[in-house]
Amino acid sequence: MTTADYLPRMPDMLRDAGAFLTRELAPFPGRLNVMLRCMLTSAIVIVVSMALEVPSLALSLLVVFYVTQSNVVVTRLVGVMFIVGSTLAIGLSILLLKFTFDYPLLRIVTASLVFLGSVYLMRVLKIGVVFFIVAIVVIYVQSFVDQTDQADLLIRAVLWVWVSVNYPIALTLVVNTLLLPAEPQLQLKAEIHRQLAALDACLTQLIDGTTHAGPITLAAVQQGALTLQKLLRFTTMRDAHYREHQALQLACIATVSRLYRGASDLPPGWQPASAAQRAMLLELRANGRALDEAVMAGAPYRYVSTATPEERNVADAIPAAADMQRALRAFADLVGSATAASKPPASEPMVAPDAWTNPAYLRFSLKTLLAVLGCYVFYNAVDWQGIHTIMLTCLVVALPSLGASTQRALLRVSGASIGSALALFMVVFVVPHLDDIVGLLLMTLPVVALGAWIAAGSERIGYAGIQVMFTFSLALLEQFGPTTNLTEIRDRMVGIVLGVGVATFVQMSFWREGEGDALRRKLATLLRAIAAQLRSTQADAGTRGALPDVLPDVLPEAQRQLQTWAMLADCEAMLSRVALEPNWQEGDGEQEQLTLRAQTVLAQGREIMLAGDALHSAQAAQAAQAGSPNPRTVDAVRAAQEQACVELERYADQVADSPPDARAPQRIGIAAQAVEPADGLLIAAADELARQVAGLPDWRVDAAVAATASPAMRT
Repeated sequence: MTTADYLPRMPDMLRDAGAFLTRELAPFPGRLNVMLRCMLTSAIVIVVSMALEVPSLALSLLVVFYVTQSNVVVTRLVGVMFIVGSTLAIGLSILLLKFTFDYPLLRIVTASLVFLGSVYLMRVLKIGVVFFIVAIVVIYVQSFVDQTDQADLLIRAVLWVWVSVNYPIALTLVVNTLLLPAEPQLQLKAEIHRQLAALDACLTQLIDGTTHAGPITLAAVQQGALTLQKLLRFTTMRDAHYREHQALQLACIATVSRLYRGASDLPPGWQPASAAQRAMLLELRANGRALDEAVMAGAPYRYVSTATPEERNVADAIPAAADMQRALRAFADLVGSATAASKPPASEPMVAPDAWTNPAYLRFSLKTLLAVLGCYVFYNAVDWQGIHTIMLTCLVVALPSLGASTQRALLRVSGASIGSALALFMVVFVVPHLDDIVGLLLMTLPVVALGAWIAAGSERIGYAGIQVMFTFSLALLEQFGPTTNLTEIRDRMVGIVLGVGVATFVQMSFWREGEGDALRRKLATLLRAIAAQLRSTQADAGTRGALPDVLPDVLPEAQRQLQTWAMLADCEAMLSRVALEPNWQEGDGEQEQLTLRAQTVLAQGREIMLAGDALHSAQAAQAAQAGSPNPRTVDAVRAAQEQACVELERYADQVADSPPDARAPQRIGIAAQAVEPADGLLIAAADELARQVAGLPDWRVDAAVAATASPAMRT
């Protein structure tokens, strides 16, 4: 594609970029708390390091940012791993220097082998961050050796690195535990309260005709479900009571997600047409509030009956309300049963299953080592010690895929550029007027707050915040006095830019690791999960039709939907990385076609899930009516639903093939003789599902060529 091809799309691209920045920089749950904890700990570290002359203050602040996490559980876990990793790294470095200090070639070879093994273990172990620290310290110590030939000064510098890393960890743990604790249990309850409050506002709007904050978007529903899952995982790590009743807690967040999803489907302009409909909505609101109070108090939930059975049955006039009513009653029955407790699920393996058979891990380690050694030789050959960050950059941007590496490289360069610009401004205009620690804090803490605010946000931009703080502190806080040397700022940026260039070149030239094929396989897995969810709702509908007096078990369905949301989020994250992969070695337009098709599949996957939920609600509404629907209509709808599942599975298999040869599904028709006036809602829901399944894109090469062969491109 040429520049002219992108010009018509520029307004949309600028609008999307603006929306991305607005979304990523908006307040996240707990973001202000994380920023305050980072600022408080950083202020203490700056004062202590300056007063006691502890070197490597920038490294100490970097550790504070890495260890300070969203809650106490993750903070302690990361802190322990950093202590173990730094202690192991310093011990190996001293041992290496003891035997190889006088033999440079042997020292470089041994350090390279330790680095190679650490990078390999970083990929295959669940606690890979420990060996990331080992790798970065071992290779960083080599720059110390090049600056001095006195062994005692070298060992002292290495030991000070251990102090600079570990005392900030201790301070961070104290601040996060005693002063501003962020307990995952409280965060989980707060998120549940937020979603139930949104439901309450939607129901109040329908009952009283008032307005609320705004509609609940599908993206908010997905993010809310993923947030609840993540917080529940942290809570079970923290609290033994939650571990013992993990099944009940999972059912609770599944119910809340179901209610939040139903709230997004409530028609904003709908008004109750009768007293019975109003009584039904009042009962739903009362139960939403009762569930909120039960969660906040840690008490068992009991269904609140305020409407008569006749009034309760009119919920089918709003499918979303009927679905929420079934979810609440099912959860209340589960709470009252004796089967709520369960054993905790099996933990994930510590070592990757293919750790010793997959050659990609060793190739990745060799590529990273090659880039680091090339940079080490370069900056020693030109005798430019100020750009030693070139080696660290090669390791920092070394991630399993090209897209992830490119994303990390862009964040590192952008964050370092902002930090360097701020440091340059401070050196020129602010530092000449400073003469005490108060002025230093007033100059530094706003930049720390900016970096912490960005770092506490989405993972897609969080690393840029760390780089803003680290680059700024490297330029201004590495000395125990005012800094006036501007060459340090220049050297850091040169090292980072050169390191990014070398790392990208090496990863593109040797054993390229793209995620295009993995993305297609993930998309296929997502489509199979959606098909399985459609089949499960079909089975539930069949059971409900046979046994109308039995309450349907909607909780497993809601839990399956939570898993599908998580898979959808994984696909979106991988797609964002694939879109950033360098594509100069690909065929013309191949990367753009993959990205466009994957985006279409994800969008249609959401719509298929929505259409499946709507069909499920319509089936439940028909089954709850006094007279059962026409058997021919039921059979036709089930046949269409089964055919949609078959088409999704067939399409998923073809997308997973290499190369993909997926044919767009055909529009599924419903038997004409099945249509009855009373069954119009059911027929419309099934037809909408068929339409969304038929909207999946065609992956065949001939179809893609025909679609892109416009007159402008043929000339």
